[in-house]
Amino acid sequence: MRIHSLYVYPVKSLAGIQVDSFDMDDFGPAGDRRWMIVDEERRFVTQRSYPQLARIQARFSEGHVEVDIPGEGVFRLQSTDESVPVLVWRDWVKARLGESEANEALSRFCGQSFRFVYMADETFRRVDADRVGEYRRVGFADGFPFLITNLASLEELNSRLEQPVTMRRFRPNIVVEGAEPWAEDGWRELQIGARRFRLVKPCSRCIMTTVDPDRGVKEPSAQPLRTLSGYRRTGEGVIFGMNAIHDQPGSVSVGDPVSIIKTENT
Repeated sequence: MRIHSLYVYPVKSLAGIQVDSFDMDDFGPAGDRRWMIVDEERRFVTQRSYPQLARIQARFSEGHVEVDIPGEGVFRLQSTDESVPVLVWRDWVKARLGESEANEALSRFCGQSFRFVYMADETFRRVDADRVGEYRRVGFADGFPFLITNLASLEELNSRLEQPVTMRRFRPNIVVEGAEPWAEDGWRELQIGARRFRLVKPCSRCIMTTVDPDRGVKEPSAQPLRTLSGYRRTGEGVIFGMNAIHDQPGSVSVGDPVSIIKTENT
């Protein structure tokens, strides 16, 4: 097995970036989901309610994050000194407000008053303590620093669909190839390159998988979630991929070998 592809997401729920490698810090992939969008009540905003967010491209440039908002232009995200509590799922955490120019452009594009916010280094949002006993942190990702998926599982799912989908629907960080379909369900610890990863929770999937990442609209057929829910429903939800934490900072690259250290039965 080896790494097939890698992705990072500079802004939660905007388009991701496919990369050849990434460094890892305490948060997870360096720069991953340190920015987020909030509404006037400072609650997180995602493609679940605003699928057009998929059309906003994000990229790293000279140590900063830039966003390309259709019809508005390219904006460098800059945080201010003003900190406010923001809500991501059940967690209220401190974040710094972004500067107004990008916020105003985003609001015009979405037709709602939205703001970019940044998680600074001094903010500590804990990974789900029910799944990870250590005091580990995560950025604005849903709950864990990494999502690991299996290319063969996507291919098996696509064999059931009239219109195949790409792995972008599932927004992984690390895509593994060379395994059997759905083998990842039983993985508990992997060696990926020089680093170890602990797979701590199956990833339950939602309506966001029905958003076409190129057009920024939800599929009227509700695919691939409808098909997936027919045979991948468990007590954890409709499952595709595994959430993970890493052992320590380092880096991973496309082509790195992947080996199984521990499974649910060992």
